[in-house]
Amino acid sequence: MASAACGFVVAPNMASNTTTVKSSMLFFSHKNNRSSRLVVVRAADEAETPAAAPAATADAPAAAPKVVKPPPVGPPRGTKVRILRKESYWYKGVGSVVAVDQDPKTRYPVVVRFQKVNYANVSTNNYALDEVEVVA
Repeated sequence: MASAACGFVVAPNMASNTTTVKSSMLFFSHKNNRSSRLVVVRAADEAETPAAAPAATADAPAAAPKVVKPPPVGPPRGTKVRILRKESYWYKGVGSVVAVDQDPKTRYPVVVRFQKVNYANVSTNNYALDEVEVVA
């Protein structure tokens, strides 16, 4: 990631015992930084290629254990839901699901977007799984 400071560094003016003022500036070539970055990427690619070749042999097929994903939690994206939280501005209103966080530790995983905005000019809110009801 490049920033404005990586192109050059300016040191403050330094005064010595004499009456002359010395200014020092150090420049780094942007072209050299790119080529060194490319060399590292190519070296990483070359290192990965030989390691992958011995793993796939005809005598011993690679038996990778399949990770079974749990079924998705909550309503699917884009479905219409009715809000059951009594203190919500959109209580008994209908909105569409934007996203559902799959982490079981999340308290309010369902993000719902509404057509109507509340007093703070906000049109989305997070709800718990038991605070939304899928509308057919």
